[in-house]
Amino acid sequence: MKILLIYPYPLYDRSQEEDIRPMPIGVYYVGAVLKENQYDVEILNWYDIHKTPQKIGGVLLEKKPDVIGFSILNANRWGGLEIAQIAKEINPDVKIVLGGVAATFLWEHFLKHFQQVDFVVIGEGEYSFLNLVKLIEKRDFKNIKNVKGIAFRKNGKIIRTNAAEPIQDIDELPIPARYFEYQHLVLSRGCPWKCTFCGSPGFWGKKIRFHSPENFVQHLEMLYDKGVTFFYVSDDNFTIKKDLVIEICKRILDRGLKITWVAISRVTYVDEEMLYWMRKAGCIQISYGIESGSEKIRALLNKNVKTDQIKNAFALTHKYGIIARAYFIYGSPEESWETIQDTIDLIHQIKPLICVLYILEIYPGTKLYLDLKKKFNETDDVWLKRVEGICYFETDSNLSQETVFEFGKAIRTALYENMHDFVKSVKLVDKEELYEMHADFYSRLGMTFSHGDYSKIEAIKNKGEIAEKLFKKSLSYYPNQRAYLGLWMIEQKRREFQKAVEILSEGVERFQESEELTLCLGISYMNIGDFNKALSYLQKLKHSKEAKYYIEQCYKEIKDS
Repeated sequence: MKILLIYPYPLYDRSQEEDIRPMPIGVYYVGAVLKENQYDVEILNWYDIHKTPQKIGGVLLEKKPDVIGFSILNANRWGGLEIAQIAKEINPDVKIVLGGVAATFLWEHFLKHFQQVDFVVIGEGEYSFLNLVKLIEKRDFKNIKNVKGIAFRKNGKIIRTNAAEPIQDIDELPIPARYFEYQHLVLSRGCPWKCTFCGSPGFWGKKIRFHSPENFVQHLEMLYDKGVTFFYVSDDNFTIKKDLVIEICKRILDRGLKITWVAISRVTYVDEEMLYWMRKAGCIQISYGIESGSEKIRALLNKNVKTDQIKNAFALTHKYGIIARAYFIYGSPEESWETIQDTIDLIHQIKPLICVLYILEIYPGTKLYLDLKKKFNETDDVWLKRVEGICYFETDSNLSQETVFEFGKAIRTALYENMHDFVKSVKLVDKEELYEMHADFYSRLGMTFSHGDYSKIEAIKNKGEIAEKLFKKSLSYYPNQRAYLGLWMIEQKRREFQKAVEILSEGVERFQESEELTLCLGISYMNIGDFNKALSYLQKLKHSKEAKYYIEQCYKEIKDS
């Protein structure tokens, strides 16, 4: 029996592909449970298959799946339905199963309106899907009603079975890294908070269930052994248990895992001791959901954090050389130019090095959605429209699209015009054991201005100057390859080739095994016309195709001279 698990494409492309590329970790857990039960299962990340639509039918014909499970979010539900329709046209007997957040909250909607959908898994899907697959394999459709946590049609009637119990000990689940490779993982399931715009508590439940530190670090180590060194810890409550986080960090260090990772936290759940250990263990960024600078707006969104708590979290995070990333929402209930100014004022106070701004949207499973349905006597049929979400301002006569767009423009302008001051304000803790990590912090930040996202933003002035200062600051703490490379790039751009040689000569002396620095130094010697010296470095990289090209150019120049 062949099973495909597919993560389909969204309705709209994103300017930042990383917003849609990562497969939800739940898909890998479903796949791992199937693998443990000896099923032939394959995971397909089809977030961009719509760019080559002819491949969809070809792959389905080749794979010949008996069951296809789709990971459905609001954003990709149309992609899933379109792929499911193609699959049914190829093989009418293939069973189509939807799971995930949007499927959980819109199970009846999907079964009512889309005949290509056979089953919906509601909530945590690992064992509900497994039990369903077992009956499909036996063609025992009479007993499908006994599978907990699913919905389906029978004789034209939509049936929902009893809810499946949440998995209490999530360590019992097989670690998906035994079978798959990926970068996103989670420590916990569940969320006790009640933010009006979020469906997480409705999906996972309000009780938080944690993996043990051993399970989590073993998960990391399995992926590390596959060559993965950068991780996204994706759960909202990673830092809620201080002792657990510190234990995880110590185990990462004890096992010698040379990794970098980013996490998410609530501002009320970080302190200096935790941040110290997180940084030591490779954490480079923490994202905080701030939502608004206005305490009134935060209260309306049920985001119960205080301004002083936000300021404290950002100050401490930056102090330990971890980038504090701020999530803000605008266009919220009772939003005005006054509340937007509150947000701008807070940005000036917390000085975030990265901000992510969203217009408030309404999704199934949230209180905002329940309010929308009640206010406008709306039904789930609203999702028959080809939209990913509903902007809140569309439901509020006091807000217009033009005004909300102006809100966003004002926040971005305030952020970008003051970014140089935010960078200058960073003061790292003076702990010698963190100096190497401080160098890493400044070099990463420097690259953001010289070649990363900020390098493309015109509103940020003197980007090259900022980057140069950051690279030099990095090297004042500890030798750092990225900082040497960044300074080299700056001097190359200025056509100061002799300075570029001097910088990289020091870098190569410090990092003699660095092929990247060695190659760049060879190129720098070519730029000043010293081809023999260039060869002395480039010939160390004979196995490199790129170096081979430059070696040939050197021999040609020497011969012609």
